[in-house]
Amino acid sequence: MNTRSQKQMAARVMKVGVSRVRVRNEKEVDEAITRNDVKKLIKKGLVYKVRKKGVTRVDANFKRKQKKKGRRKGAGSRKGAYYAKKTRKKIWVDKVRPLRRLLRQLRDNEELKKGNYRKLYLMIKGGAFRNKKHLLYYLKDHELLRTAEKTPAKVKTGKAKKVKTGKKAKVRKNEKE
Repeated sequence: MNTRSQKQMAARVMKVGVSRVRVRNEKEVDEAITRNDVKKLIKKGLVYKVRKKGVTRVDANFKRKQKKKGRRKGAGSRKGAYYAKKTRKKIWVDKVRPLRRLLRQLRDNEELKKGNYRKLYLMIKGGAFRNKKHLLYYLKDHELLRTAEKTPAKVKTGKAKKVKTGKKAKVRKNEKE
């Protein structure tokens, strides 16, 4: 029983390679002579094609989703120089902005002694401080911060008190009088 010619015919009919053609019942298939006979066998399901093999994308898709979330970025995954991921300038900006923001807050809340803002600003620009904690340590060490007793109550909180309006506020006003 040789179904080689039938397989070749079926491969041409189904537009696949011969290696992907499979036969269920060789006796019935062996009797098929014409293309029409083979087509009928295909319809019956005695001759069928095997699914094409390929490389799965499941793992790659999972990796992509994890990377999108910010995972898989540890030291073992990094290639290239130290400044390849983040430039020197970006690192500098990320360091300096919070320091300047803190200095501005201290000045606006009047926690900083007069005349020190500009000096400290230039020190930050010169790279004198590693981080905010280091800046605060320097301020305490050199006694450039006003102590809690000296600062007024409204300044200490750093938030302006909201003026209440509405019925409740009016009622309270009347109660006080």
